[in-house]
Amino acid sequence: MNSRKRVLNMRITIQKSEFEKIYNYALLQLPDEACGLIAGLEMEDGSREIRKVYLLTNTDHTNEHFSIDPKEQLQAVREMRAEGLKPLGNWHSHPETPSRPSEEDKRLANDPNASYLILSLEEKERPVLNAFHVESVNGDKVARKEELVIVQEVENG
Repeated sequence: MNSRKRVLNMRITIQKSEFEKIYNYALLQLPDEACGLIAGLEMEDGSREIRKVYLLTNTDHTNEHFSIDPKEQLQAVREMRAEGLKPLGNWHSHPETPSRPSEEDKRLANDPNASYLILSLEEKERPVLNAFHVESVNGDKVARKEELVIVQEVENG
């Protein structure tokens, strides 16, 4: 990701098929949190298009937090770069709580350019996916919601 702060457009799109991958994987990982990475394109206006999600192992194996397997993370980043995609951030599930960053999520969010997607399975039949941007403001971590749009298909471009 580039070193300048991303502030122009807080809009991010994800293909419905990629959303479904996250949802189905998160269901399989219950009762633990599921996690992974998101990759895609960053547009000139600052908006983002998620083109691929990576389903990675939560090495903590708990429903309260996650740690991404570092070997899987490195392999995923290599793969996305080989495919001409940018690492855009990560995603994880909240098996029993709403789709918003916990205090721990904010504390561990150290990349001001990353998008953080959180899938709530509080109501399993009605999953809620939200995207957030976390930055430090006067020493405190502040989460701002990004506009997340689930689309049927993203045109290649």
